[in-house]
Amino acid sequence: MSAPGLASLAAVRRTVVACERCPRLRRWCLAVARHRKRAFADQAYWGRPVPGFGDGRARLLVVGLAPAAHGGNRTGRMFTGDASGNWLYEALHHHGFANQARSVSTGDGLALDDCYVTAAVRCAPPANRPSRREAERCRVYLEAELRLLTRIRVVVTLGRFAHDAWLAASGWSERLARGRAPRFAHGAAARLDERTLLIASYHPSQRNTNTGLLSRPMFHRVFAAARRALDAAS
Repeated sequence: MSAPGLASLAAVRRTVVACERCPRLRRWCLAVARHRKRAFADQAYWGRPVPGFGDGRARLLVVGLAPAAHGGNRTGRMFTGDASGNWLYEALHHHGFANQARSVSTGDGLALDDCYVTAAVRCAPPANRPSRREAERCRVYLEAELRLLTRIRVVVTLGRFAHDAWLAASGWSERLARGRAPRFAHGAAARLDERTLLIASYHPSQRNTNTGLLSRPMFHRVFAAARRALDAAS
């Protein structure tokens, strides 16, 4: 399934925000926006698909699963306004990819340097589980971003879903069909060619961080590796 006219990141953003391809996801996002979480009852929810965010000349790409129901679906920016975003932007700031450690709203002054943050699916899915068909419909947006982000050298995938989605959108799944695809394991790094380093990470979801499956030192080591690789390539 194609989406014509995606010739710039601005065009991708506009098309994502207006997307109605997945009726189940659109109904869910709007329902969450109407029946707000008590902590955010006085806030207007975004309630629409969430576009990618960051530096158009980025060399680091971070790929997540989807916006959180009361995070990106509320604020309109990826990994913004939820616990996962607190972990991500704190790490990006620590390693020189963000000008501040917190991301709470689109007007908070956050700017990314040499980094672009996106997701496999642009609508918050019920129970954080988009269907296979929904993921396939949304892939065109990630494919367009990959085509337009021409300077990417390091890709960090947050979770197996994002890992597999990036491999499919980038074309590496097909290229590696007869060989062995890069495994998903926290901290696993694969040099796919002279240009692209893929680093896998557990997703900084509360399920992973609250249980200790993912610790802050573990998470920081992923972005330290990304920083070293980019510094070496400079």
